[in-house]
Amino acid sequence: MSARISITRTSNSRLPDLDFDNIPFGAAFSDHMFIAEYNGNKWENARIVPFGNISVHPACFALHYGQAIFEGMKASKSHDGKPMLFRPEMHAKRINASAQRMCMPDFPEDLFVEALHLLVGLDHAWIPPQEGSALYIRPFMFACDEYFGVRPGDKYLFMIYTGPVGPYYSKPVRLRAELEYVRAVPGGTGEAKAAGNYGGAILATEKAKAAGFDQVMWMDGHEFRYVQEVGTMNIFFVIDGKVVTPKTDGSILKGITRNSIMTILRERGYEVEEKLVDIHELIAASEAGKLQEAFGAGTAAVIAPISEIVYKDKVMKLPPVEAFKIAGLAKAEINGLRSGRVVDERGWVVPVQALEPAGV
Repeated sequence: MSARISITRTSNSRLPDLDFDNIPFGAAFSDHMFIAEYNGNKWENARIVPFGNISVHPACFALHYGQAIFEGMKASKSHDGKPMLFRPEMHAKRINASAQRMCMPDFPEDLFVEALHLLVGLDHAWIPPQEGSALYIRPFMFACDEYFGVRPGDKYLFMIYTGPVGPYYSKPVRLRAELEYVRAVPGGTGEAKAAGNYGGAILATEKAKAAGFDQVMWMDGHEFRYVQEVGTMNIFFVIDGKVVTPKTDGSILKGITRNSIMTILRERGYEVEEKLVDIHELIAASEAGKLQEAFGAGTAAVIAPISEIVYKDKVMKLPPVEAFKIAGLAKAEINGLRSGRVVDERGWVVPVQALEPAGV
């Protein structure tokens, strides 16, 4: 298909109503959105239109059979005001990996990236200027066939919308190891960003929050012994100077922030190991005073220090966040890259092209 994208601009921007100093996470939406349709053979009718509701049939496949996937990414502003994307090509590849697992069509990677540039370029005035804030970008795809019966859909809708956000976590996070419910198992859909993974996680997360925790720490689905990830992010541990993170075995999301952190730390000379992380190893390290840091990593949170992990009757308290040397280093470099204050020698930060004048 042609990579040509038509643009219909809004005639009534809502930007003047936004308070950049008080942005609720996930509740503010920018002026435009991108849409493309799959007709059973090819993607067509790629367009950017004013943000608004869409119409779906009551028999829409995604509502009944769960063929729905998404991505999460951010645009930020450099210190001199230029809008920037972070590793957009990796997000293009990952949404297609999710699509393949969910028996959905690939979306052209070049069109994905072009749509990002046009959409963010059009709404770049919505990017908050504060460090730690960003324009959240939500690409997603779902089957929209109007049919009863379980089979792969023929028709799909691919969309991207954006919205300004502040920091996801405002304080260090308390985790409870989940010992009843399971997020994913090898052979399942845990490695895909499939909508159902998150719907299935809500009950355990709400129970943890009711007990005074911020999030669930998911364990393996067989022995409840090996750490997988946190509800909203991958997880890292620093044990006696060594950085450890659960290996991706098909049940853990291949986080782009996770990959970036491992790359940064290895280049800085730190030993980083991907492995099965045994909860008993963490307990022993904590009791010996060798569990020095624990932190989550993801697009929304970037890096979130963990203050406490509870497993059954074992409470693992982490040192104060001020002592988190490795988490602080990685967060400073990622935020520095996004702001342009750290020189990008890896080609991760991509300036937004096709920039519209602010306020247009």
